[in-house]
Amino acid sequence: MSTTPAPAPAIPRSLFAFAIFYGGMVCIAGVLGNKQVGLGPFSQIGSWIGIGPLAVEAGIVAFLLLVITSSAVAELHGRTVANRLVQIGFVPLIASILLSLVVLALPAAAAMDPARRDAFALMMGGTPRIWIAGIISYGTSQTLNVTVFAYLKGREGNRMLWFRAAVASMLSQVIDTLLFVTIAFLSVFPIGELLAGQMIVKVALSALFVPPLVSGFVGLGRWLDGPRAA
Repeated sequence: MSTTPAPAPAIPRSLFAFAIFYGGMVCIAGVLGNKQVGLGPFSQIGSWIGIGPLAVEAGIVAFLLLVITSSAVAELHGRTVANRLVQIGFVPLIASILLSLVVLALPAAAAMDPARRDAFALMMGGTPRIWIAGIISYGTSQTLNVTVFAYLKGREGNRMLWFRAAVASMLSQVIDTLLFVTIAFLSVFPIGELLAGQMIVKVALSALFVPPLVSGFVGLGRWLDGPRAA
C-alpha cells in the first residue's frame, strides 16, 4: 500500500524575504564597520560631557537592520522562529569570515594596482580578537533583542509595537557595544571613552529609527502574507 508523503510546510513569504535580507545584512555589517561616520552637530554632545566628538562605525546601519528584522519576525512569527533566524545568521557570518581569510591568503595578481591591493587587505583584514568579538556580540545582542521584545509582547500584547522595539533595541545595542569593544580592545588601549561614546550614539539611533522602521517591516510582512499568499 503506497503512501503519499506529506507536503513540506510552506514558508510564509515574509519569513522567506526577511531571512534572505537578514543574511545579507549579517555579511555586510563587518565590511561597513571599517568606516567611521561623523554625526554633525550631534557629535558635539560627546565634547560637552568630556568624551570627545561622537562618531559611530557605519556597520551600525546594517546592525540596526538586523535588530529591526529579527523584531519584525518575532512580531509576525513568534520568538522561537526569530531566535532560529538569529542562530542561522551564524552561518553567513562565519562563512564570510572564513572566505575573507581564504581570499586574503591567495596571492594578488601581478597586474593588480598596489594601492587597491593594500586597501583591500586593510579593509578585509582583522585580528582573531575582532572576529571572535563580532561573533560573540552578534549572537548575544541579537538573542537579547528577541528575548526582550518577546517578553514585552507577552506583557503588552500587540500594543505599543514602537515601545517594545525601541526598548529591546536600546538594551541590545548597549550589550553589543560592551561585549565587542571589551573583547576586541581591552588592554590594547583605554576603552572607557569609546564605550561611552558608542553606547550614547547607538541608543540614540535606536530610539530614533528603530520604532518607525519596525512598524514598516511588520506592515510589509503582513502585506506579503496577506490574501495573495499561496
